[in-house]
Amino acid sequence: MLDYFKENNLVTLSEKTPKSWEEAVRISCENLLEKGIILEKYVDDIVACIKEHGPYIVLIPGVAMPHSTADHSGVLGTAISFTKFKENVYFEGDDEEKAANLFFTLAAKNPDEHIQNIANLSDMLMTEGLVEELQKIQTMEEYDVLIDKFENVTA
Repeated sequence: MLDYFKENNLVTLSEKTPKSWEEAVRISCENLLEKGIILEKYVDDIVACIKEHGPYIVLIPGVAMPHSTADHSGVLGTAISFTKFKENVYFEGDDEEKAANLFFTLAAKNPDEHIQNIANLSDMLMTEGLVEELQKIQTMEEYDVLIDKFENVTA
């Protein structure tokens, strides 16, 4: 999947420092918005869902997966984008368990693609050492090194 993000220009190593989790989610959606894969109403719905249900998008400490329903009218295509922030973004006070700096934003046109996106991402994130390595990168050159290092397990 690391290749997928790069080949589809879906990697953002953000220089921005979000002031809140909501701003971080919106920044993580910018790439998909610019490519016409999602509409602003999908972004608004992700934020509304987090406000209503809590930080369900934080999969493990350090990793968030912003998404909403599988068949949302604000989704025009299927993709996952990757955004890395320099600092953790906190969803509940200063709780490290509910903080993330790696955001994998999902968009899927139908439930099957939604489930497949989640499965592919889950497989990648279970690769030993990958999350820790992603948290260390600062440049696209370092990202490229990770692609080579993990090429057999993230294809």
